[in-house]
Amino acid sequence: MQLEFYKYQGTGNDFVMIDNRSEFFPKENTQLIARLCDRRFGIGGDGLILLENDTIASNLATATNFKMVYYNSDGNQSSMCGNGGRCLVAFAKKLHVIENEATFIATDGLHHATIGDDGLVALQMIDVDAVKISPDHVFMNTGSPHHVQLVDDLENYNVKENGAAIRYGDLYGKAGSNINFVKQIDDTTFSLRTYERGVEDETLSCGTGATAVAIAMNVLGKTDASSIDLNVEGGKLVVSFDKGEGKFTNVFLKGPAEFVFKGTIEI
Repeated sequence: MQLEFYKYQGTGNDFVMIDNRSEFFPKENTQLIARLCDRRFGIGGDGLILLENDTIASNLATATNFKMVYYNSDGNQSSMCGNGGRCLVAFAKKLHVIENEATFIATDGLHHATIGDDGLVALQMIDVDAVKISPDHVFMNTGSPHHVQLVDDLENYNVKENGAAIRYGDLYGKAGSNINFVKQIDDTTFSLRTYERGVEDETLSCGTGATAVAIAMNVLGKTDASSIDLNVEGGKLVVSFDKGEGKFTNVFLKGPAEFVFKGTIEI
């Protein structure tokens, strides 16, 4: 069987995109998904995303354009992916499912997104009202669980080794967490590097991770800004939010979401 796919990337976080509105894709075949994401034996990607027709939210009388189904590169369905969501919005526009606005449902609920004249995609993330502050790190869920930790010499830090040690350690149990290491650049700018569970390696960018870092730095008093610039290994992202009574609302992740190529592969 010939599978048609599209490849997208958002600040280096890359995804295999499939139009599954006809529901032909074998969603339970984790080995196939892992092979498609394999950089040597498949297409290559940090994850695979299916664009599907939404039925759940439609039954709730909520106007949605599509549904996002996300798989990590290990083949397993996973929690929300911010950069993947932004890329899916760009993909939906390419398929003429939307114009410049979208409302879609993902594993963590409804999301709204817009595409600006500059091509940048701004994606509304979930509200965050539970932030756990520990002596050496901050933890929260921004659609996916994230550990945020300030480190010295971020450029030379061994993200894979240290990230894996925390991800598989006693702190987060069997489910684990994504791990973000952070360096402050100025009052409104931070650099971060992320170890992503499911990929089990450092990725060039993580949207839910950038969101967690922005909120964590505000909570820790490292910045008073409500719009924060994030330098990731694959480019730049911006996270903005409203803060009130210990809750972060109107959280938006903004950055590029670019089409790379289209092709077919035998499955």
